[in-house]
Amino acid sequence: MTDTPTDTQAPRGPVIAVMRQYIKDLSFENPGTQPEQQPKIDLNIDVNATPISGEQNVFEVVLKLRARAGTEDVTLFLIELDYAGAFRLEGFSQSDLEAALLIECPRILFPFARRIIADVSSDGGFPPLRIDPVDFASLYQSQRQQAAQQAAPAPTDQA
Repeated sequence: MTDTPTDTQAPRGPVIAVMRQYIKDLSFENPGTQPEQQPKIDLNIDVNATPISGEQNVFEVVLKLRARAGTEDVTLFLIELDYAGAFRLEGFSQSDLEAALLIECPRILFPFARRIIADVSSDGGFPPLRIDPVDFASLYQSQRQQAAQQAAPAPTDQA
């Protein structure tokens, strides 16, 4: 007889369970104008997490992607996507919960949102927009630093 742990004996660490994921909002605009110079792509990414009322340890995480192709004066296309997921998080300390919601959950959602952006841009008559992988840990750290700087009192000049 081997000594293997069963499910009831195995130690359980933190768990992230994806309950569902879905497009919350999607917009594609194609003004139909062609810029005279090479267009550039501007990409903005934001992540929000909120508890789902009536559900214990369940949160909605929304990955917001906004991609604009064009020049300063001319928009070639604009895609805005809010891609969301409902996640059950168990076994996290309060200090680790925020990081799990804003780093790990968007990391799970990102490949699906990336595919939607590529499909929508292609269906709109443009080459598929392939978004490079995103370092959500760095994004989280920079957002925390910005929040800390905004919360810090401004230095006063003393004469």
